[in-house]
Amino acid sequence: MQHIDSTHRFSKTVEHYIKYRPGYPVELLAFMQTELGLRPEQVIADIGAGTGKLTRVLLAEGNPVIAVEPNGPMRDAAGQLLAGEKHLQLVDGTAETTKLADQSVDFITCAQAFHWFEPEVARREFRRILRPGGQVMLIWNKRIDEKSAFMQAYEDFLHIYATDYQKVSLRKIDHTKLRSFFNFRQKDFFHYQQFDFEGLLGRYLSCSYAMGPDHPQHAEAVRVLKDSYDRYADTEGVKMWYRTEVYYGEV
Repeated sequence: MQHIDSTHRFSKTVEHYIKYRPGYPVELLAFMQTELGLRPEQVIADIGAGTGKLTRVLLAEGNPVIAVEPNGPMRDAAGQLLAGEKHLQLVDGTAETTKLADQSVDFITCAQAFHWFEPEVARREFRRILRPGGQVMLIWNKRIDEKSAFMQAYEDFLHIYATDYQKVSLRKIDHTKLRSFFNFRQKDFFHYQQFDFEGLLGRYLSCSYAMGPDHPQHAEAVRVLKDSYDRYADTEGVKMWYRTEVYYGEV
């Protein structure tokens, strides 16, 4: 089973997560249709759906989507974001225990979530719920540090003003670990967010490792982040660049 801390880790950051975390490129759904053969009637299970940012993209063409999310506040937020979506089903479950029926889905997507899973248990569960020929897509938005001086400065900031950044950094997911889960292929997409300082601060506070208002170094972290913003912002603020990495294949 998932470690219980991972299912509650973002509860205090849900509001910032909704407002300031990046979404996913609309091109992702087109890729699923044209390259992976996604048809309108096929069922997608979005595992670790969080607040529904990827789920919303997956619903755009009318596919039935089951959003599986163990964190109550995030699941509630997804329900609010996607209210009225008749093809959506929300489920309180984990990657290891989805509560879905045998061979009930055609695609599984996992955005920003795989690093919280117990891989061997999740793989058995994915095989159980997938129909023959079903595919899994593991997806991450990763910041591109080398894109600008601001991006590098923000990365340097996190190495100082983050409680366990090195432990939970998504960059620890490497191809060797992914190969042990499934034989994947990769597709990348690129996009960015534009932030004023309020947005940049919210983006930082959306992270589970941020030094929030209760942390003794919170005021210092905000001051240093503001100094960095003032140094690099232009008239439109700062851009935070992402590479959306998609690893896909059969498990």
